[in-house]
Amino acid sequence: MMNPLIRKLERFTRLSDADKRLLQQAATARIVNYDTHQDIIAEGEEPTDVNLILGGWVCRYKQLADGSRQIMSFLLPGDLCDLNIFLLRRMDHALATLTPVTVAKISRDLLQQMLNADPRLTRALWWEVLVTAAIHREWLVNIGRRTARERVAHLLCEIYFRQEAVGRVRDARCELPITQVELADALGLSAVHVNRTLRELRVAGLIDWRDKTLAIPDPAALAAVARFDPDYLHLDFEGERFDAEC
Repeated sequence: MMNPLIRKLERFTRLSDADKRLLQQAATARIVNYDTHQDIIAEGEEPTDVNLILGGWVCRYKQLADGSRQIMSFLLPGDLCDLNIFLLRRMDHALATLTPVTVAKISRDLLQQMLNADPRLTRALWWEVLVTAAIHREWLVNIGRRTARERVAHLLCEIYFRQEAVGRVRDARCELPITQVELADALGLSAVHVNRTLRELRVAGLIDWRDKTLAIPDPAALAAVARFDPDYLHLDFEGERFDAEC
């Protein structure tokens, strides 16, 4: 199966065979498997590697003093966790698994090799960083300005479109192996409110979420409910940007 990071980066630019070999080396150099609900790296720890998600779901979160948790992003196969992490002395947040997860550990030296290899690959990796920042901004808008119905629908749209970009959508269905509590932790809502909102969307025929699989029969209809515009995901280049100058 194609390295999911290669598939995602090729939405931005056409990678050379040498670029793909280097990315495949990064994805196979050091593989670590984690169980469900396990910290990959805890808040306060010193980061030593960039984590590339090869399989499973990860969340970025902060734990509050009262024990409550705010999930700040979901990381899916093909995502790099903090490409610029070596600038930090210690983590100001944690990364935890939501499912069994397979991660490729990318060392500082290998990352530097990737960044020095080809201007086209370097641009693609920085595109990944910028998209991650754009998703964080959109989540802030989601919590601050959208209704509960819009928040839930918006996040489901984002998850669907992000998985579609790496070939993980089939027959309008994608993986959604998280719990309603985890969804609530990401949306700043109670689990009861999330449950009620999901039921409303299901009754309206906009979603069908069962057996860890999300079906969206009409993505445009759900996007209209969410006021979802996928432009912030920057997935519309399809290998064209920068090709002429590279």
